[in-house]
Parts: sequence; C-alpha cells; structure tokens
Amino acid sequence: MERAYEVSLAIILLMGVATLASTLKAAGPYGRYMTAGQRFTLPARPAWLLFESPQWFAFALTFWLIAPPESGPSSVMLFIFCFWQAHYTYRGLIYPLRMRDTHKRFPVIAVAAGFPFNLLNGFTNAYAVGHAAHLMGNGWFADPRFILGLAIAAFGWIVNFQADTILINLRADGFKGYRIPEGGAFRWVSAANYFGEIVFWSGFALMVWTLAGFVFVLFTLANLMPRAVAHHRWYRAEFPDYPKSRRAVIPGLL
Repeated sequence: MERAYEVSLAIILLMGVATLASTLKAAGPYGRYMTAGQRFTLPARPAWLLFESPQWFAFALTFWLIAPPESGPSSVMLFIFCFWQAHYTYRGLIYPLRMRDTHKRFPVIAVAAGFPFNLLNGFTNAYAVGHAAHLMGNGWFADPRFILGLAIAAFGWIVNFQADTILINLRADGFKGYRIPEGGAFRWVSAANYFGEIVFWSGFALMVWTLAGFVFVLFTLANLMPRAVAHHRWYRAEFPDYPKSRRAVIPGLL
C-alpha cells in the first residue's frame, strides 16, 4: 500500500503540471468560460456533488480501513478526519445547495478530470495522516505547526465562505449575469474565493505536516492561480470601471 501511496502522489504532481499548463493556455471551460451550445454538460448541482464526492468517501474509507495504526487512530488523527470531512460537507453538499444559478451547466469533461484527482487526493491525504508518526500522539495538539496551521486554515475558510456568500448574493434578485463583487477580500483581489481556498489548504498542510498535504497545496496553486488571473483579466475587460487597485489572487502582489 505504501507503493500505491507514492505512485498516487507522483500522479497528483503530474496532474498538477498538466493542469497548470492547460490553464495557463486557456481557463477551464466551465463557469463564465462556457460557450453557448457547449455539448456534454450536466446540471451544476449534481455535477458539483459528483465532482467532490470522492474527497469524502476516499478519505473516509482509507482512514478507517487502510490507514489506522494497530492501536486505532489518535485524538489528533480523529480531529483531522473530522476537519477534512466537515470541509467537504460544506464544499460538496452545502455550497451547491446555496447556489442561486441553478440554470447553470457543468461540462462532463471537467467532472471526468476532477473525479480521479479527488479520489487520489482523498486517498493520499488519509493514508499520510494515518501513517504519520508525529500524529500518533496527542502532543501534536500543542505543536506550533498545528496551532499556526489551524489558525491559518480557519482564516482561509472564513475568507472563502464570505467570498462564496458575496458571489451568491450577487444573484439574489434573480439576475443571471455577472456583476462586480464588493466587500470582504474582494476589496483587494478579484478571486477572493480562490485566495481563501489557497490559504485554507496551506494552513491544513502546515497543521498536518505531511507530504500529501503539501502536494495538495502545490496542486491547488497550479489549478487556482492561473484561473484567478484569467478572472482578473475578464473583469477588467468586461467592466470599464473595474477597481484598478485590485490584484488577481494575492493581495498587493499578484
């Protein structure tokens, strides 16, 4: 199983490189980048649920059936398990139910590409947590990396949730187009939701201190940063009065 873990990490890294290369070339064909009459699509809500679902079950099955030490998972491991599952309960279930743009479609190819990544990512992170020696004792709760990582992750989640809420409320009156988001981290960046996501997973990687966690951060950067830059350019082209002080995804930098 250790070999499967190593191979899965290598595949995720290769997928990250491929994702970076393709997204730098053109933003993925979903959301605002979908074209009229695009074929092979699914309704957004079930597509999103299908897309994210492997993060739930792959992590859970690996954690309980493959990864746990002989003595059973420690309190630290159980905390991380609940932390992961809580996040994907929001991201995979609650967030789609909050969507107002139920008319939207999601390309099948994006689901087909995302499903195996999420499957591998759930497996590798659960396996890493279950086999990390430093997570087998409850002393990790007092480690500065855990404390700081948890604080960073909590901050990132709040930023992400607030950004989601702002974007969802832009269509509260039934409007189906795009508007300039205001408030929260949108004061500084065009992709505040992506900024929050990047901060969240960076905090998680620090909190668990595993190779799988850091590989996930690298993939997140490869996936979200080029798309954030594309969003930024799109906003500037679409809205002549778009705030000139905003960056794409990293306040004051990018």
